[in-house]
Amino acid sequence: MANKIDAAIIVGSGSDLPMINETVKTLKEFGLSYSLNIASAHRAPRYLKQCIQKAENSGIKVFIAAAGMAAALPGVIASETVLPVIGVPVDGRNLSSFDSLFSIVQMPKGVPVATVALGRTGAVNAALLTVQIIAVADESLREKLKAYRNKMSDAVVNEDLKLRENGIEEYIERLKK
Repeated sequence: MANKIDAAIIVGSGSDLPMINETVKTLKEFGLSYSLNIASAHRAPRYLKQCIQKAENSGIKVFIAAAGMAAALPGVIASETVLPVIGVPVDGRNLSSFDSLFSIVQMPKGVPVATVALGRTGAVNAALLTVQIIAVADESLREKLKAYRNKMSDAVVNEDLKLRENGIEEYIERLKK
């Protein structure tokens, strides 16, 4: 295992890459390594299985799978591995994205997939959940997560301060810019 990888990211289509880039950026922010593949559960199942095996052989700890429409990808990955799988439903026009959300969240007993929010928010949360899973055995990652949460908290407090200092009208005007 020359190149140790923390997380394997697999998307069902190249059109999912702009969204999953949020996952990549967040993993990088925490210093985690990743592999990234396009592998459709429906159109390239044999290739998907090869990607899963290669990722497992590289020592990954978590799979992140993003898919839209019928979104079988996370479930198929979960059926092929005992490692944690996080499913990211891709925002789309079909059925208001409910098809991908329900496909990922409604897994049968024994084949769990952790499901995060739709779209870019889910992509970031998938990375953060990956960090949390790996942080169970890594104190330095736990400290980075605490710092991340503190930074988020500070940003909210700062926004509240601006609201109280300037009033709602000026605050809303600032949002429009």
